[in-house]
Amino acid sequence: MNNPCYFGEFGGQFVPEFLYPALKELEGIFEEVKKDTVFQREFHRLLDDYAGRPTPLYYAKRTSEFIGCKVYFKREDLLNGGSHKINNALGQILMAKLMGKKRIVTETAAGMHGVAATMAASVAGLTCDVFMGIKDIERQKLNAEKIKILGGNVIPVARGNGILKDAVSEAMVAWIRDLPNTHYLIGSAIGPYPFPAIVAYFQKIIGVEARVQILDKEGKLPKVVIACGSGGSNALGIFQAFLSETDVELTFVEGKEAAGFKNGSKGIFQGAKNYVLQDEFGMDKKTTSRAAGLNYPARGPQLSYLVESGRVKTFAASNNEVLNAFKMMGKLEGLLPALETCHAIVELFKRKGKYKPDDVVILNFSGRGDKDL
Repeated sequence: MNNPCYFGEFGGQFVPEFLYPALKELEGIFEEVKKDTVFQREFHRLLDDYAGRPTPLYYAKRTSEFIGCKVYFKREDLLNGGSHKINNALGQILMAKLMGKKRIVTETAAGMHGVAATMAASVAGLTCDVFMGIKDIERQKLNAEKIKILGGNVIPVARGNGILKDAVSEAMVAWIRDLPNTHYLIGSAIGPYPFPAIVAYFQKIIGVEARVQILDKEGKLPKVVIACGSGGSNALGIFQAFLSETDVELTFVEGKEAAGFKNGSKGIFQGAKNYVLQDEFGMDKKTTSRAAGLNYPARGPQLSYLVESGRVKTFAASNNEVLNAFKMMGKLEGLLPALETCHAIVELFKRKGKYKPDDVVILNFSGRGDKDL
């Protein structure tokens, strides 16, 4: 399928007809900013001076000794806000300003994207309404409070199961009700086109840096790149720089209790065709991941395409495995990873003894875990 709205057979714009003009406007601005040197200069200035890029590629010595090969962590947890989410938030905020929008709406689960969106909105002088499921507010109280302190409005979502998918739905409704003044700053590579492409584009800086850094440190590309995810923002962020390198294995780890790839099938969900956990009637199934940011039934369309094509391999980590990895990483490296990040760490730990001493593995350390204590 040679339609720019699709990634292979995945993606598209499965939305009401009245939304097409808004999506077309967004696509037009997106194509413009990719070629706009003034926009790019300001975006990278904010990434460097406000977000704190470039992030280090950290040689995890004790983890390397434990696994039996050279392990590097791409330290997105060190960014302002505590995760990779700020990359996309800053890019989309600048787009919103160009479109003349006054208000930002967004969704959050773990709270990291809500924090990042609110920070970026404050920098740009825009208001920010963050939709968050009531269960996630309870689990992620620290980030919910941060959002308020940073000037955002936390809008509790009680509908459905009160989790991420419900927050996405409510944020979309809020956007639809005020299209002329509002931009939906989506946090993951999900939803109708061009949202998935926009998020992947602003996150690709992760892989661009990691590729340069590993060549500088090791003189060669990694054998494996590992990342966690659901929609795929941090995974696509690091994977994109290595997609053409077929000798580099790209490993994606989802939550076993929300395994859209392992237990899902192709379907339409929240405006796009993706892999999704669904019943025989096409209704999404309940998910129970302890990691709020991965507690989502669908995988993003670009990620779905990469898995379908065989370029990305998928694995799953259970809640118990994730909690054990959280504790072990603290003891091994003195680091507190987000529970989401721990899914990737679980898969890394499972590969102990499977690599040669000179093999190189990069793990995208997507966020810090203060919120999960």
